[in-house]
Amino acid sequence: MKKISSSSEASKVDRKTVERNRRIQMKGLCFKLASLVPPHYIKPSKDMLSQLDQLDYAASYIKQLRERIEQLEGRKEEARSLDTNSNKMIHDTMKIGSKLPLIDLKDMGSIIEVSLISGLHKNFMFSEVISILQEEGAEVVSSSFSTVGDKVFHSIHAQVKISRVGVETSRVLQRLQELVF
Repeated sequence: MKKISSSSEASKVDRKTVERNRRIQMKGLCFKLASLVPPHYIKPSKDMLSQLDQLDYAASYIKQLRERIEQLEGRKEEARSLDTNSNKMIHDTMKIGSKLPLIDLKDMGSIIEVSLISGLHKNFMFSEVISILQEEGAEVVSSSFSTVGDKVFHSIHAQVKISRVGVETSRVLQRLQELVF
């Protein structure tokens, strides 16, 4: 009978050791997870939080990162579709030989994209185009141009300065047409 009790005691000791090792491992993993959360994300000090609170902050931080990834993927797809549309517009312009200059203005909420295609013979000041956008309440974020054959392709990305006020894109388009034509 003594053998049975010693084997049951040995299994209890083994279970206790296994459980202690499991808890130590879990504590280490929780510490490692909590250390990955930026300190500015957690309002109170990390030292003052319980392990459960630290896990809650980590979980909400992970959810926030997932939402950010989804937003960025959406913006990436939007940019790809815009790029595809711009390439199509350029291809169509070169293929059809439409009357130049050609202005395309896209209003995407707080972002405005202006595509302008002109011939080499049509002279206008690119800075005047930028001035019109700025006067109408947009801040130019980036601009570029390239020359292909006898056509000049201008691309301007602007952002609304004051989101509550916005930009009247029809007025911008009208002023650009007056300038270019």
